[in-house]
Amino acid sequence: MSDLRSLMNRRLALWRYLMLSALLLLVGGLYFFQIVNVDTYVRLGANNRLRFIRYPPIRGEIVDRNGVPMAANVTTFDIMGYPLDIEKDGMIEGLGALLSRHGIPLSEDDLRREIKRQTWAPYRVVCVVSNITLAQMAELVADPDFPQQLFPIPVLRRTYPAGGVASNVTGFVGEISENELKQMEGKGYVGGDQIGKTGIERQYEDMLRGRPGGESVEVDARGRRVRRIDSSPAGRGMDLQLTLDLGAQRLAADLLKGYRGALVAMDVHNGDILVLASSPSYDNNPLSWGVSSKEWNALLTDPEKPMLDRSIAGLYPPASTFKALVGLAALAEKEITASTTYSCSGAFPLGNRIFRCWRRSGHGTVSLLTALQNSCDIFFYQVGLKLGITKLLKWVEMFGLGRPTGIDLPGEASGVIAGPDWKKARLKEGWYKGDTVNYSIGQGFLLTTPLQLASMYAVIANGGKVVRPRLAMVAPKMSVDLNIEQSHINMIRKGLDFVVRRGTAQRAGGFGITVAGKTGTAQNAHGADHALFVGYAPMEDPKYVAVAVLEAGLHGGSVASPIVGELLSYLLVPASRVKQP
Repeated sequence: MSDLRSLMNRRLALWRYLMLSALLLLVGGLYFFQIVNVDTYVRLGANNRLRFIRYPPIRGEIVDRNGVPMAANVTTFDIMGYPLDIEKDGMIEGLGALLSRHGIPLSEDDLRREIKRQTWAPYRVVCVVSNITLAQMAELVADPDFPQQLFPIPVLRRTYPAGGVASNVTGFVGEISENELKQMEGKGYVGGDQIGKTGIERQYEDMLRGRPGGESVEVDARGRRVRRIDSSPAGRGMDLQLTLDLGAQRLAADLLKGYRGALVAMDVHNGDILVLASSPSYDNNPLSWGVSSKEWNALLTDPEKPMLDRSIAGLYPPASTFKALVGLAALAEKEITASTTYSCSGAFPLGNRIFRCWRRSGHGTVSLLTALQNSCDIFFYQVGLKLGITKLLKWVEMFGLGRPTGIDLPGEASGVIAGPDWKKARLKEGWYKGDTVNYSIGQGFLLTTPLQLASMYAVIANGGKVVRPRLAMVAPKMSVDLNIEQSHINMIRKGLDFVVRRGTAQRAGGFGITVAGKTGTAQNAHGADHALFVGYAPMEDPKYVAVAVLEAGLHGGSVASPIVGELLSYLLVPASRVKQP
């Protein structure tokens, strides 16, 4: 009997110990949840009741110098939701079927990928479907199967009224990538945001972007909206006015049809870019709304290279347009005078080589003025040798060749000014007199962009100042005076006047204005020669300089010069533009 009582006492003691342990565990748990971590669980409870909706920033618009829209915003709708709600059983399948019934081709897999890509917090809203028109949105919301947990919000999407006419200038926006998110860390970007990818959109992203807004709402246990708690509107970015003249840009695009090349026009005094055309071009509207990887790759691999902005990144030998700089350098360095003459027989022997003039029969005895007028190669061969490559390079660098002009666009090329050091480093060869001969007529290793040629001739047209090209009115005007003797500049300008009035570019002067400039025909290792012409107008008091570079255009005088003449005429007398017969 005593053994049984002892056993019962031990069992009762064990139960008391177990009950006391359970009580202590309960008290400890209450202490842990109610006191130690009270803030955490209050916040979790609130998060389960609250939803945070982020409104994307409103992007500033872009207009040309006359206020004509070049990048604007149109209203579409995005369907938003929360990952916790969307991933409930059957939600995605039902949504896929709903979208399919209303002609929106998004599969369940597409929806899952999009939601997963954007999900970084379960209580942060994600975009389930984007770019829905007002008509589509009305149909979806009216459908009884439209999930109550999802909600539409209006979104401003980018559109480009000028399309391919100015796509190389405006660029386009697109959804921010993972790499861009890392680069922009701390600047308030999230997945799904739009960001400038190219052109002005990229260059002035910080100004154009705007400020995101947001809204806090209370929801019930089923995720349905109950009431708004707080909200802040999205802020609009700064509108941007460009120096570009869209009417002149359209004319340039028409003049370039059928050619690969570029057409540039610039104010010679302040660097304002009025035309920056590249051909062929591309329509930036589909890119801003989203294209498939197949479409994107097709654009990138197109042999015509429509996404290459030839105006600032195309590299071409300047050919005979370079002769104006050679002549000016020779005058300034006192290697020649206005009365210096050389004889051109059509051939120039140098060592064991014969360098020829473009005119096989030669030009006879020529001075600087007649050499520019008739583009005599042999005159400039001899002037170049007299100057020497060191002095030539000095003047090339003074005029800003071999480095970006500083235009406010991404992707500008530096060009190549070569020289002995460059040749030794790249080709492991010394510099020969024959290299200087080629250099003096803008051939050989020398490569420039059309914009660099415009900048070079602006120095001659404005009396000796290098101006920095600019596209946005907010960009500062900058210039550097080279302190060149005006009599030397006037001599070159007189020669360039002869080129149009009596020489190789007479077709540039048939549009009711006075034009001065220089033709060029650049050798092309891949086919027919490139055609170039650089001109400014009015000749007596220059205001604008324009450059045409036409790949495989053959002849600068007959093909490129009338294009520049017509564009300059439009800029100076748009109301009474005179067509060449």
